[in-house]
Amino acid sequence: MADFPFAYPLTRRRLIRAGAFGAATALTPGAFARPIAKPPGNAGAKVEKIAAPGEIESHGLSTFGDLAEPADFKHFGYVNPNAPKGGTLALSPASPTYDTFNAYVLRGNPATGMSLVFDTLMNQSLDERDAYYGLVAKKVRISADKLTYTFLLRKEARFHDGSPLTAHDAAFSLNILKSKGHPVISQMLRDVTSAEAEADDILVVKFAPGRTRDLPLNVANQPIFSRAYYKDRDFEATTLEPPLGSGPYKVGDFEQGRFIAYHRNKDYWAKDLPIVIGQGNFDVVRFEYFGDSQVAFEAFKAGAFTEREENIARVWATGYDFPAFKDGRVKRTTVPNNNIPNIQGWMFNTRRKVFRDPRVREAIGYAFDYEWTSRNLMYDAYKRISSYFENSELAAKGLPSEEEKALLEPYRDQLPAEVFGEPFVSPVSDGSGQDRALLKKANDLFVAAGCTRKDGVLLLPDGTPLEFEFLDNSNVFERHTQPFVKNLKLLGVTARIRIVDAAQYKKRLEDFDFDIVHDVMMMGWNPGEELNAYFSSKTANVNGTRNLAGVSHPAVDALVDKALQAGTREELVTCCRALDRALRSQRYWIPHWYNPVHRFAYWDLFGQPERPPKFDTGVLWTWWWDEEKARKINFTGR
Repeated sequence: MADFPFAYPLTRRRLIRAGAFGAATALTPGAFARPIAKPPGNAGAKVEKIAAPGEIESHGLSTFGDLAEPADFKHFGYVNPNAPKGGTLALSPASPTYDTFNAYVLRGNPATGMSLVFDTLMNQSLDERDAYYGLVAKKVRISADKLTYTFLLRKEARFHDGSPLTAHDAAFSLNILKSKGHPVISQMLRDVTSAEAEADDILVVKFAPGRTRDLPLNVANQPIFSRAYYKDRDFEATTLEPPLGSGPYKVGDFEQGRFIAYHRNKDYWAKDLPIVIGQGNFDVVRFEYFGDSQVAFEAFKAGAFTEREENIARVWATGYDFPAFKDGRVKRTTVPNNNIPNIQGWMFNTRRKVFRDPRVREAIGYAFDYEWTSRNLMYDAYKRISSYFENSELAAKGLPSEEEKALLEPYRDQLPAEVFGEPFVSPVSDGSGQDRALLKKANDLFVAAGCTRKDGVLLLPDGTPLEFEFLDNSNVFERHTQPFVKNLKLLGVTARIRIVDAAQYKKRLEDFDFDIVHDVMMMGWNPGEELNAYFSSKTANVNGTRNLAGVSHPAVDALVDKALQAGTREELVTCCRALDRALRSQRYWIPHWYNPVHRFAYWDLFGQPERPPKFDTGVLWTWWWDEEKARKINFTGR
């Protein structure tokens, strides 16, 4: 999978899922705590009533109030609380370069891993789908109407320079992110009406009525900046000045575009908190940049970096025949992918006239022979994506339920009839690479859309040739795209592949200057604000949006709004299934594939806990350097 072209960093769980913290959008699920009579998992997990009528206090937050860990938990079950500190974990991000350390604004290509530098009010458990526990904030008090969240901060919290981290810093951070942050962040925080420090250790955040369900968790997951540090600095500037943070790591050595190293803060103020114990064990986390995936693999074989999540099936199947692997110095393993997978595919820019008709978009998709591509290029290692909520109960299947029909019925005149039947699934080919039956269906759709053919060239209804460009900043998908382009040519369609540098690619996507682009969407288990970011008309024409396809449809808007207001998991499932049907009926994309497991290789230098977390590989946060193993294999790499 390719990295993502956006600047906003992800949650710590998704740090690994996104290619060791590529540039992307962090759209976390989440919402509010509720009193739990019979909490799932650990029976001690509950929220406690406090003095104010209807107010509740909690040590954590989750979408529907489920917290597996009690308030007095000692450490997470997926860590080794006695893990030694030391050594270096060297990784290689998918992004080809960087030119700024400011990862929270629209400008520039941010360095991978900047979230290591900043603390947040709460951090996510890697063992639960959407539970967050107190970090800078030890507790949160929630008003009866759930429009006021009062975070009680730890007085011991400190920035790296020793200055106190207070509620004034947290309020400053939320306010400046809302006003000057990356559009994804500012949109996410739009329903924050105020964030103020009531005291040095009390942060009061107020929300607008009708706020989105996951807004409290999005607030709890924002980075906290030093108000004093930015007094004389431009928050929106691109800069290679290492920022002042409070997190477990500081920016260390770096060379722009080649590498960046984060050094463990040995005096980290939170190192003995239950939410931190057993995590962040490496003295140095280093990211090595390579402009080409094959060059990166050769560097891994030579020990230039020491852990690699393998997203290229061909390399996994045929590339591990080098000496270090054969003699056991390099290991390979897989762990189940229990998350909703990264939803990737080719996105049509529906702002372009050429792609305004869904029949044209569908016809183009029929020219992509997935079965041939899977067998010949990917060793049948993947599964085809059909849903925007793949591999989950949120995906639409079969005929819609009565509850789904009730949500869809008001928009019957605005949606295709198929929405009330079986959901659309990409066609299955005969695997020949040029399935004539599918190409005929594609031609029939073009004709139905008013296209004509002249001298072997397919013309749109206005007489202009149907031609477009696949834009990317990497050649990773070129092998997959070339056969697709050849099939399109048989239909009279002219398609080209254009690879541009990272800076130009980012700029073109921000300005909607593209035809078709590869994209990856990340869906939470309880989707919330990410639905707005990917599918809402409110984001369709915002520069830097994650809504690359330009989705702008009244039925989709209404279903997104209903999903954001769902009060129970059951309601949310119904809303997402109906939304999935509506989106799939519009043919906004050509779905790719997903990996049902995490595949990764590593030099045998590390210790690991007894088990990985349920929803992450655990490499960056829970592994540790094993000096004895390093001596045993006489490791001479980085």
